[in-house]
Amino acid sequence: MALSLQSLWIPFITLLVTRSLAEAATFTHSRAAYYPNSDEKGTEVGACGFGSFGATINGGDVSAASELYRDGVGCGACYQVRCTNSNYCSDKGVTVVITDSGSGPSTDFILSRRAFGKMAQTTDAAASLLALGVVDVEYRRVSCNYPNKNITIKIDENSNYPHYLAFVLWYQQGDKDITAVQLCETQNFGCKLLDRSYGAVWTTTSPPSGPLSLRMLLSGEDGYESWIVPVNNIPENWTGGNTYDTGLQINV
Repeated sequence: MALSLQSLWIPFITLLVTRSLAEAATFTHSRAAYYPNSDEKGTEVGACGFGSFGATINGGDVSAASELYRDGVGCGACYQVRCTNSNYCSDKGVTVVITDSGSGPSTDFILSRRAFGKMAQTTDAAASLLALGVVDVEYRRVSCNYPNKNITIKIDENSNYPHYLAFVLWYQQGDKDITAVQLCETQNFGCKLLDRSYGAVWTTTSPPSGPLSLRMLLSGEDGYESWIVPVNNIPENWTGGNTYDTGLQINV
């Protein structure tokens, strides 16, 4: 039996509508403000513990978050944020990295001035957005991308070899969270589960001796979890303030 043109179009149109609804559903509606007393970039005293790195990462397109901070688990996560006022706002918006915790009037994000302005279509529109101060936005989780960068271990300046070790992890690509970290002896293979002190800062008293290997647990929104092990070790005589390249990056 021959199919009519109408019978062919109906499932096609249904597919397009379904796809459009699915794509729209990937965004969540909220509001965003910006750091009114900051310079163009982020803050060096953010709750994630990134320090000066947190002000300059991603070119300074960073943000504080309220519920998305998730007691520090959300530190380093990337989000596409776009305002919804068609008179000023672009469709692309801006991709920001969470480096701090904070909330404003019913806001999920407090952006750097630089990131807030980048949601606009033009320079003049950016000035208008900044004048508004708080705007309606929609956002979704996206992959972080740091070309030519591996995950890097930054030893906290307050670490005291060999009695106390604290560090943060820089340049984590992808859209997974690091929810647990183990520190392992490379010779005896004994591992110690670290504490999340605050934000993205992992700590331990009496760390294992010798060169140290990390194991990091990645967790996705779909519930999938996997352990990854960096290529390079933390050297035996690690020093507060130093950075160490893990030789590993997470596939986006």
